[in-house]
Parts: sequence; structure tokens; C-alpha cells
Amino acid sequence: MAADVPAKLANGVLVDAKGMTLYTFDKDMASSGKSACNGPCATLWPPAMAAASDQPAGSYTIVVRDDGSRQWAYKGKPVYTYQADQKPGDRAGDNFKDVWHIIKE
Repeated sequence: MAADVPAKLANGVLVDAKGMTLYTFDKDMASSGKSACNGPCATLWPPAMAAASDQPAGSYTIVVRDDGSRQWAYKGKPVYTYQADQKPGDRAGDNFKDVWHIIKE
């Protein structure tokens, strides 16, 4: 994984540095710079957080969450992990309530 890139491709989907599947949320508007998943939603769907020193790179940008923290976005859509995914490669959240989706390259 290149420096400054928060995700990598594994088995055709994007995963974080720990190998956990990354998801997008249909209620997030691409390139809005905001996340629609806060409070209890963010407990179940933890945001892929960006450090203060992280910088956008390629298809990856950063949005500012309601609490002021920074979250990675892919092609303008904030990205998340899923609390129910227990180990790398798990994809339990794919198509959850038809609004959560794995990110395919």
C-alpha cells in the first residue's frame, strides 16, 4: 500500500490497512464533503478515520464529520467499516438494508 493511500484492493474490493472491508452509504451524497452517518449509525458503521496529517491522494479525499473529525472518502463518498465484520475478508454489511455497499474497483 502506497503512503498516503488509506485503502488497498483485496479480492476485488477495497479494504483498510487491517484488511477490513470498506463500504459506502447511499444516503451520503458524493462530493458533498459530509457524512450522513453519525451518532448510533457511526457506532454500527465506524468511519474510516483520517489523521490530521493525512492528505487527499488520487481517488481518496477527506470529509469533515459533524464532530469535526476527518474521514476518508473514495470518489467523493465517505467510507466505513462494519461492526459485524469480525475478520479481514468479512463482507456482512454488503447490501445491508439496500443502502450499504462494498466498494468494488
